[in-house]
Amino acid sequence: MRSEQEVNTAIDRYSDIIKRLCMIHLKNYADTEDIFQTVFLKYVLSSVCFENEEHEKAWFIKVTLNACRDLIKSFFRSKTISIDEIINLPGELPHENKEILEAILSLPPKYKDIVYLHYYEGYTAVQISKIFKKNVNTVYTLITRSKQMLKEKLGDIDYE
Repeated sequence: MRSEQEVNTAIDRYSDIIKRLCMIHLKNYADTEDIFQTVFLKYVLSSVCFENEEHEKAWFIKVTLNACRDLIKSFFRSKTISIDEIINLPGELPHENKEILEAILSLPPKYKDIVYLHYYEGYTAVQISKIFKKNVNTVYTLITRSKQMLKEKLGDIDYE
């Protein structure tokens, strides 16, 4: 079991990225909070020794994504409708940014994760390949395919 200081340091470092990843996948604040707690509980109970800070960050990303996928596949989630889906609240984002975000969120999960880590978190293809345990060329292919899908959805405007 980890010390309180280790846990507080990890929460300070990784809470933002965990919440953003959850919101991208779950699109629901309550579920995001649940997964946030689950991830840090796993961290507290984990006996994994991390080689460095990047290894620790990659562990948090992987555990978060797995927890989100597990929740999405759960029986309860598949048989209920979120109140957020029922109530169509107006967004605060400008139309152009909202369109981009909606296009990214509509990508299949394997592309959505790669786009998020590459463009929003600044990870390189080599770093992403280590996180997902995929070949570097596979990651480059996924980035290229996701850019093509986004280009088809958004048109020829260069949003980079």
